[in-house]
Amino acid sequence: MIGALLALATLAGFAAQAARAPAPVASQKARADLSQAQAAWNEARERSAALRDQAQQAENDAERAAREAAAIAAQVQSAEAGIGVAEARIAVLEQQGLALERELAREQQPLVRLTGAMQLLARRPLVLAVARPGSVEDLVHLRAIMASARPEFEQRTMGLRQRIAERRQLRAGMEQAASTLREQEEALLARRAELAKIETRKRLLARQQGALARGESDRALALGEEARDLDMLVGELDRAGAMRERLAALPGPRLRPTDPQVAQADAPVERPAPAQPREGLAPSPYLLPVTGRIVTGFGARLEAVSSSGITIAPRGGAQVVAPAAGRIAFAGPYRGYGSIVIIEHAGGWTSLVTGLARTSVDVGESVIVGAPIGEAGRSAPEVTLELRKAGEPVNPLDHAR
Repeated sequence: MIGALLALATLAGFAAQAARAPAPVASQKARADLSQAQAAWNEARERSAALRDQAQQAENDAERAAREAAAIAAQVQSAEAGIGVAEARIAVLEQQGLALERELAREQQPLVRLTGAMQLLARRPLVLAVARPGSVEDLVHLRAIMASARPEFEQRTMGLRQRIAERRQLRAGMEQAASTLREQEEALLARRAELAKIETRKRLLARQQGALARGESDRALALGEEARDLDMLVGELDRAGAMRERLAALPGPRLRPTDPQVAQADAPVERPAPAQPREGLAPSPYLLPVTGRIVTGFGARLEAVSSSGITIAPRGGAQVVAPAAGRIAFAGPYRGYGSIVIIEHAGGWTSLVTGLARTSVDVGESVIVGAPIGEAGRSAPEVTLELRKAGEPVNPLDHAR
């Protein structure tokens, strides 16, 4: 009788402790990854919708095509971010599920053992009770105690029952997240196929534009082979861009008069003042070219030098877009940096994107913000973004939204 009462007291104490145990939570990193993925997903969706509206209001076919391509690229990035959201949610749910399973195993073990002991006592055969003096009275008392304690047990084990219900909800949530993951993967494949068609049409049109664009591309690639390092390449391209702006600002040629009798001497030509260093506001809006986690910040120590940009680790084959509107000054492979893209912006600003597996733009091409410029690598990709003003590195995160 005393042992049974001790068992009941122990069970009640255990049940109370189970009811007070905190609910399992995911790690802070898993929740931060989920929050970051959701923010990237929302941003890409909003950008895609805005570009779609702009494409419908475009005044000419070229502008409409450019904005439609940027909108599809944003949809690709949205699908990539959606996959990230689903994966991060699955990771959070898995962590919660493992913690919950451990707690249930720890709490259910003594509960099962004590419940079994109670059932054994409650089902004690009557013949044994009669054969043993006083045991009938003890058995009556024990059953009375158990009958009165049952509501208390149910109340105190409510927390444990809630945990079991939480486990069912977690499993349902994981199934929903897995379904969302499959949907986003299918959407990503469809958007990439759509973007590939647009890029093919664009390249066919570029080939029809003649030798001028090819000549400029050849000169840029030759400069890339001659430059000692990436800084020298960017500097040479920046000087070429400044010269191009000065030439564009010069007055056009004067036509010869049809009647030589009325020809007059031209007024003295005012020579343009020496070119001043280009200055201007940073390009706006300014985007990060790819969705992912920043693994190297601006100014971080890299061996003997400091980082002059930021490095982002995206998912394999991620879509890379132009961070701002501008003109493609270089696009192609460069030793040690994979394929790179250099974009000239107004006011002496330049963006450098490295670590691409392939590029989808040509030298001399004008791009809008968010236009597709290439893809990241498939295996452990890292994409680096540098923003420079008159050749000097600037932290892109100070201007990116």
